Amino acid sequence: MSTRTVSAPTAADLLAFARRVAADRTLVGDLPLDPEGRTWVRLEAPGGAEAWLIGWPPGAETGWHDHGGSYGVFVTAAGELTEQSLSVPLPSEGWRSLELAEDLDRHRVLPEGEGRAFGRHHIHQVVNRSETGHAVSVHAYYPPLPLIRRYSRKGSTLRLELVEHPQEW
Repeated sequence: MSTRTVSAPTAADLLAFARRVAADRTLVGDLPLDPEGRTWVRLEAPGGAEAWLIGWPPGAETGWHDHGGSYGVFVTAAGELTEQSLSVPLPSEGWRSLELAEDLDRHRVLPEGEGRAFGRHHIHQVVNRSETGHAVSVHAYYPPLPLIRRYSRKGSTLRLELVEHPQEW
């Protein structure tokens, strides 16, 4: 009797998966879109990863958040998304408020077909800046999200506001 061990997917594996899904015009086109709120469908992902197809109405945004220690990827499948992130890995625990140094902010526009991977301590927010069009994206995380921490940002101060667990999504 043999036992088969499934290895954890790498960030490159997740990015390749997200790109394949984003290129599936039928799957992307079948996602129900809401004019006022984000919509999502859970996807089968490789190696026990968690994955989502997400629809973004005009102006939708995530707010500043992290992924609870999971690494991940996202790829824009339709429209265009903008990511704002911090260029320094922040500790995931042990703080409630941080004063950020200057020049840590990064801004990235991800048009259809573009994506990125990020590490375990990545803090960002994602926005559909379009005033008229929906965007759709594919997201994958490993390990599956144990929690999401939400932050507020005022100037150079980043403050932990809320910790969400999977049963709350």
